[in-house]
Amino acid sequence: MTAVREPESVWDYPRPPRVEPAERPVRVEVGGAVVARSERALRVLETSHPPTYYIPPAAVAPGMLTPSPHRTVCEYKGVAHYWNLEAGGRVVENAAWSYPSPAAGYEELRDHVAFYASKVDAAYVGEERVDPQAGGFYGGWVTSDVVGPFKGGPGTAGW
Repeated sequence: MTAVREPESVWDYPRPPRVEPAERPVRVEVGGAVVARSERALRVLETSHPPTYYIPPAAVAPGMLTPSPHRTVCEYKGVAHYWNLEAGGRVVENAAWSYPSPAAGYEELRDHVAFYASKVDAAYVGEERVDPQAGGFYGGWVTSDVVGPFKGGPGTAGW
């Protein structure tokens, strides 16, 4: 029997973001292949965002990620390096990102990989298939126990 989880409001999440161990396993699938699976993922909680899950590098299937030249900067975590994903006979550009040299306070994220749920076929927290955070920039995973409203959709850029 699955325990019922209390809903978490993303408006109770902190700013700056907090990193904590994920309580449930996570899984990412593309083209019928399991790209990543971990019971030791980390989740980042930040005000107005659904959690973003970071998977240890050893839990990502070898050979499926290739470096992308794309970079972004998070004011808290530092410079994000992006990854292209090749699986199921296709290449998905900038499907994932990581922090090879995270800023102070976020060292535990070093080299962990976060995937955009919107760019993979399926992402799961426990056995629940997640919905991707709206918009093309943020990478949060929306589950039934997380409530918004969430940043990322139309009209939320100024939040």
